[in-house]
Amino acid sequence: MRVRLLTLLATASLFLLGAVPAQADGGGNGGDSNRDDGQSYLALGDSVPFGFSPLKNPADADNFVGYPEIVAQQLDLKDVNATCPGEATGGFLSLTGTDNVCRPYRASAPLHVHYKTSQMDFALKYLRSHKHTTSLVTLTLGANDAFRFQKDHPECFSATPPATCPALLGGVFATMQANLDTIFSKIRGAGYTGVIVAVTYYALNYADAAGVGGTLAVNAQMIAAGAGHNVLIASGFDAFAPVAATAAGDSCAAGLLIRLTASTCDVHPTPKGRNLLASAVIKAIAGSCPAHDAEDCLRGEGD
Repeated sequence: MRVRLLTLLATASLFLLGAVPAQADGGGNGGDSNRDDGQSYLALGDSVPFGFSPLKNPADADNFVGYPEIVAQQLDLKDVNATCPGEATGGFLSLTGTDNVCRPYRASAPLHVHYKTSQMDFALKYLRSHKHTTSLVTLTLGANDAFRFQKDHPECFSATPPATCPALLGGVFATMQANLDTIFSKIRGAGYTGVIVAVTYYALNYADAAGVGGTLAVNAQMIAAGAGHNVLIASGFDAFAPVAATAAGDSCAAGLLIRLTASTCDVHPTPKGRNLLASAVIKAIAGSCPAHDAEDCLRGEGD
């Protein structure tokens, strides 16, 4: 079924990619998020930055280590990881918005950061109360919009999907991009003028044209939404590609995805894949002021 989803994503991307601009309340993980005892990093998004693994016990959030924890260590920042597995763009904005599995997940298992509001409301509260100490915000979000579409429209994944399916998915992409634009706008509207990095998704298999097209179509919405809000892009797609190429393009065989059986993998990254995403974030920051390293950029010493 995932193959059919990616094929449909690729079909929709034919008319969506042409519309993308060329330029595209609670405590905290790793410390109390209400303390101002150093520069902090607010990580937002879904299960990828959360560090989710289906092989680990969800009863303890510390079992999960995502790319934000690696970035925070390397840049000497206090990590505030507010991400939620299964978060979709609508659910990020509102507790009544379209959700995949974030709300049931947080009802039964702890997040890295405890909050009862939407992730958007937590982020705004945090940024307003830490406006002088937040150095970095990252966001990975959007894939769960597509997976929710898969649940809501099973007819689009039958052997003979209705002709309306690409247009329906086009509507999902339009909503995704609008929601992401709203998220970035609200972050800037909260008075945060620092670095925002959007981390895009990697392909599961770079030799699968349909899968690659689908991944690029999802990523395009993030890139387009960030274009008007001074958002840097860390390409998860580009980060995985050369390593996957050593295994004929297969991210699973290359050890970048969590292995479930001898022949199958989950969609979430291994520590090896996670570290590639962390490196992409740091590279994007450093690349925004090439005369300085990433830490200097975050301190405002860039060009």
